[in-house]
Amino acid sequence: MAREAGEDAILVYKEILAAIIDNRPSGTRQRLAVALGKHRSFVTQVTSPAYSTPLPARHLATVIRVCHFSPLEQERFLEAYQRAHPGKLPDLGGADGMRQMSLMVPDLADERRNRLLDEAVADFVARLSAVLRDGG
Repeated sequence: MAREAGEDAILVYKEILAAIIDNRPSGTRQRLAVALGKHRSFVTQVTSPAYSTPLPARHLATVIRVCHFSPLEQERFLEAYQRAHPGKLPDLGGADGMRQMSLMVPDLADERRNRLLDEAVADFVARLSAVLRDGG
């Protein structure tokens, strides 16, 4: 019974997410797959209410950024996510004082290696930003 309740809660946030994505320009799912370093089929599984696969919490910030959630959409989605996964909601931080930057990096022709490169670059930028913010 608890499993069914959990699946219902997952379905709620996935319905919200699917509606948001459906109202975005064509290619949003593909952009999301690229940003996550995953195949498009993964994006379909974690965003579609037709699949019970939950959206991992570590991907929330990327999903919100790539899909350009409005403040109301973000609030509604995160409340539903929190109900489905109590205590799993990461600190998404604010976007205050942040700007988006795109980089061209080599395609290593291997999903795992591309993901590792993306994670390494993101980690480097986060650490460098922290050093610069803290004054060195």
